[in-house]
Parts: sequence; C-alpha cells; structure tokens
Amino acid sequence: MSKVSTLRKLGAVARVAGQNAGQQVGRNRTLRAAMGAVRTTGRSFGRAAHQLWLEVMGLFFLVMAIGFASGTVKEYVKYHAGEAGSGRLVVAIFVTLTFAWFGLSSFWRARRKSQRP
Repeated sequence: MSKVSTLRKLGAVARVAGQNAGQQVGRNRTLRAAMGAVRTTGRSFGRAAHQLWLEVMGLFFLVMAIGFASGTVKEYVKYHAGEAGSGRLVVAIFVTLTFAWFGLSSFWRARRKSQRP
C-alpha cells in the first residue's frame, strides 16, 4: 500500500470542496450576483490603488530629485571654485536626472492608466 502525504490528501479534499462550492454558486443567482459584485468592486479598488501608488511614487521620486538637485548645485559651486573634481559633479547630475525621470514617468503612467476605459 502506498503512503500518500497529508498535504496531497488535503489538496484533494480542498479540490472536491471547491468544485462542490463552485457548483452551488453556479446554481444560486444571488450568490453569483454577489460574487460578480465583489469581483467588480475589487477590480475597481485595485485600479484606484494602483493609480494612487503611481502618483505617490512619482511625488516621492520628484522630492528626492529636488534634494539631489540642491546637492548638485553645491557640487557645481565646489567644482567651479576648483575644490572638487568633475567626477562627483557628473554623478550628482546623473542621479538628479535619473530620479527626476522616474518621478515624471510615474506621473505619465498614472495619466495613461486613468485615460483607459
């Protein structure tokens, strides 16, 4: 006699229970309507949450870009005075532009998503 793991037994029981529950939901119009409402509401909340996520992340990246821009200005002043090399200035400019790009592209993506039907 082969030994079947407890996990496989539980999986089989869950599968049978799920099929029976699915058949019951299919027969009952009220439950089917409620499940449709839950799915539609969840999809709507999911889209709104994703939109909010994109906008919050865009703001976060833009605020960081502004902070890096102030550091870039300080590095430029040091570079112009001959106190620092060009490497630090180039890195500061690159980081500032990268974070600004991330912020703006996040807002653009949010706008594109909001215009879709």
